[in-house]
Amino acid sequence: MEQTILSARNDYIELKKFLADNRIEKVFLVCDSSIKFLRINSYFETLNDRKEIRVIRFTGFQPNPRYESVVEGVDLFHKEQCDCIIAVGGGSAMDVAKCIKLYANMDPTENYLKQQIVPNDIPLLAVPTTAGTGSEATRYAVIYYDGEKQSVTHESCIPDAVIMDASVLKTLPKYQKKSTMMDAFCHGLESYWSVNSTEESRKYSKEAIRQILSNMEGYLRNEDAVNEAMLMAAHIAGKAINISQTTAGHAMCYKLTSMYGIAHGHAAALCDRMLFPWMIKNTDKCIDPRGKEYLEKTFGEIAEAMGCRSAREASEKLEELFKGLGLSVPKAKPEDYVILRKSVNPVRLKNHPVRLDEETIDRLYHKILSSETE
Repeated sequence: MEQTILSARNDYIELKKFLADNRIEKVFLVCDSSIKFLRINSYFETLNDRKEIRVIRFTGFQPNPRYESVVEGVDLFHKEQCDCIIAVGGGSAMDVAKCIKLYANMDPTENYLKQQIVPNDIPLLAVPTTAGTGSEATRYAVIYYDGEKQSVTHESCIPDAVIMDASVLKTLPKYQKKSTMMDAFCHGLESYWSVNSTEESRKYSKEAIRQILSNMEGYLRNEDAVNEAMLMAAHIAGKAINISQTTAGHAMCYKLTSMYGIAHGHAAALCDRMLFPWMIKNTDKCIDPRGKEYLEKTFGEIAEAMGCRSAREASEKLEELFKGLGLSVPKAKPEDYVILRKSVNPVRLKNHPVRLDEETIDRLYHKILSSETE
């Protein structure tokens, strides 16, 4: 089913139509505390008075949401007999909402993670509040069980509709704007060079890369029209990784976020800015079945999308972009590198087009966490 993309107007008539078309009587709203700063909050606060549609808010989750939080959400959804789910937030809110939808018709006496997913027709609408994760466009969700990251994947958790509301970015702190933008940019890069890329995903990647770069300045100045364009760019990058998945940059960045307290997109940019030039120099280690020449052609296409004449120039532009945003490089202790290299999920590396072993990963982490450049 084709996903419906809507642009929010001041009265949220698009949301009103979604509720009417689906004959909604009780909304299950998955959101975090930041919603109180958003214009859309007043829409939900007055919905019962205006339309006699009740709103049940679920806020019982944290960043990097736990499985137990999702279980609580499923229980509340059933207890209140809600008939649709609306997610307003960043990646965590989206992940929780998607899992609640997936698990809503499963056996609550058994671990949901161990059960086979059976699609259901519960309407799901997403309102992304950052231009970064692209989660509203993907079949993936991430939750944590016993401290371990669990990837939940199913086509049926892709939201039926998405509302792009530029006003949500107005109050986003500058650091979060920068880091989420870089998350989307890294999605575009990694999807492009992924061994799973297709003609369709590369089309999305190219468009996302171009849109992010062309709208960056206005986005950082908080211009409304450009904010909506950046939301769309992140969404398109999400459509790309929905096909291809991410690669080593994301596999290597997860531990950086927890060890150094930096945002996910910041960590992804840290990694990809070193991976890109290293890959250009090591195409002889290509493991993409399409071969070394194909990979070199791909790097050339990425360069073109970035407005550069060569892959080398594109990798230098990525480094300049990182520095220009003022994103920091964490200070690592010698013992950190052992933890980091052992944290990388080998499954993620199957998507990466250039062979990586533990020794190479260790060397790359030393470059990532230093001022050294290729």
